[in-house]
Amino acid sequence: MKIVFLDAASLGSDTDYSEFEKLGEVVRYPASSPEEVPARIADADVMVINKVPVNEKTIGSAQNLKLVCVTATGTNNLDKEYLASRGIEWRNVAGYSTESVAQHTFAMLFYLMEHLPHYDKYVKDGSYAASSLFTLLDATFRELKGQTWGILGLGAIGRRVAGIAEAFGANVIYYSASGAPAQEGYHQVDFDTLLAQSDILSIHAPLNEYTEGIMNADAFRKMKPESILLNLGRGPIINEDDLADALNAGEISAAGLDVLSEEPMRKDSPFFRVKDQDRLFITPHIAWAAVEARQRLMKTVAGQIREFFE
Repeated sequence: MKIVFLDAASLGSDTDYSEFEKLGEVVRYPASSPEEVPARIADADVMVINKVPVNEKTIGSAQNLKLVCVTATGTNNLDKEYLASRGIEWRNVAGYSTESVAQHTFAMLFYLMEHLPHYDKYVKDGSYAASSLFTLLDATFRELKGQTWGILGLGAIGRRVAGIAEAFGANVIYYSASGAPAQEGYHQVDFDTLLAQSDILSIHAPLNEYTEGIMNADAFRKMKPESILLNLGRGPIINEDDLADALNAGEISAAGLDVLSEEPMRKDSPFFRVKDQDRLFITPHIAWAAVEARQRLMKTVAGQIREFFE
């Protein structure tokens, strides 16, 4: 069996491939453009991808291909009709990153809410050493207890975030963009209520016809000026031009983003024109990638390949 990883760099340099090497020959490419794919999988039995597009153009000449494994939950890069027409099966992985994404959600929140970059800079530039006062209170912050935490997308990650927020003493509400029935034990509200009442609003929803562009200028105008927005779902759920304008206008207090509408980030991204960059925190799509989460991911993919061929 030949297993080809087409964008192995997205899995990190510390990834263990020993389980795959027990199954057959393993070939790894750090990254692959669509044009490079046909030659690289010409004799592959299995291709393992993250964002590489899979369609007739990229895999049409791969006569040995039997299985496509996606090292992620989303599968919008797969032409599933074409795969079915060829009798090629596909697998994705769900649930591996719940703890990692929930943890990163709170890391982003506290970075913004407690103005950590401001205080870190105050200490490291020598200002604290030169001060006659033992503390500094020029950037105030509140306790999470008693605040309202709104969630857009109450799947596994959203529920985990809700549980942690409640442990801090926050009041949790949520909105289902698809109109799904209320989940027992959680307080479902309409979209306008979510916007108006949330002190923190975190997004953990998939990208679909219900969520694309839902966070736009109209939505930001309905939010509290002191609210913090966190997006750990999908980039296009937010209209990025409108968010930049909302931050500059003071319609919301701050935003933390782990996902963007285009990744890598566009060189002309509207976020470069946000005047107060301390109110904007962006990480390069890393929330899913704790060491343990990637280990679970790889173990699951190896198991899927083993099960398929057995």
